[in-house]
Amino acid sequence: MKALFCTPLLAITTLCLFSIACKKDAKQPPVQPPPPDTTDVRPEGKTGPLNAVYIEVNNNYFANAKCYTMKTGGQPFFDIAIIFAANINYDTQAKKAVLYNNPNVTTVLNNHAAYIQPLQDKGIKVLLSVLGNHQGAGFANFTSRAAANAFAQQLSDAVTAYELDGIDFDDEYAEYGKNGLPQPNDSSFILLLDELRKLMPGKIISLYNIGPAAAHSSWNGKKTGDYINYAWNPYYGTYAPPVLAGMTKGQLGPAAIWINHTSLSTAANLAQRTMNDGYGVVLYYDLPRSDVKNYLSRTALITQKDSVNTTPDCLR
Repeated sequence: MKALFCTPLLAITTLCLFSIACKKDAKQPPVQPPPPDTTDVRPEGKTGPLNAVYIEVNNNYFANAKCYTMKTGGQPFFDIAIIFAANINYDTQAKKAVLYNNPNVTTVLNNHAAYIQPLQDKGIKVLLSVLGNHQGAGFANFTSRAAANAFAQQLSDAVTAYELDGIDFDDEYAEYGKNGLPQPNDSSFILLLDELRKLMPGKIISLYNIGPAAAHSSWNGKKTGDYINYAWNPYYGTYAPPVLAGMTKGQLGPAAIWINHTSLSTAANLAQRTMNDGYGVVLYYDLPRSDVKNYLSRTALITQKDSVNTTPDCLR
């Protein structure tokens, strides 16, 4: 389950364990300027902020995101659907961070035609969220560019292999320090983003704005906002615009809504504040198997001046 509240966030040999080259770089190579962003997820004719949704595939059916459409025009309600979640694990033998997909995530990824393509055919962008897994490996404690590149390559390879539209970072549950791994540092996440953006210049990178990766947002003259497309508030039922230098309001989601748990009045208030303040994304979490068109319509009437329909016989 995604976090609903803040969680608390070694010697030279410890740093050695997590570096591919088995030593801490004395001086990191300079970060190269990011390539121009070519990603535009806004559908033609879309009004109001984008709607992004995390779907817990351990419990719910990912392809249900395609079932919700606007009453007028039939556009999909959700613009970004996020597979929650893959993990960043630590391979104790190879001494490196590895991308891990549990069986439910694997089912979604390996069945592109059933779970992913139907959403993409409607214009919905599909991202893979990556989450810590209590093993000490995280996005914020790479100690060399080589180590950051090795993990970025795994992420890029997954996006290519599974025909995805990008990667989402969620820096929770890493348990930095476990397995003798180092604590977070200033350079790690910037290096990872720099390497990943070079590998997939036309794809989406988003940030669930929590944890050390979000906190260590600048290094060597570069910042998180130079590389990511979107960032959103991680605390459901609250309104908190991410503060990340270099990002416009259109890239930020201050409103976080837990479907069927955030009250309708609170969800409506969050949507209205997003509109009033000119932000570009509303974040939803935990799309269930049951029909929630009436719940989603409460915010859609504010952000898109329209209600939401459910495609007959679509939900599973």
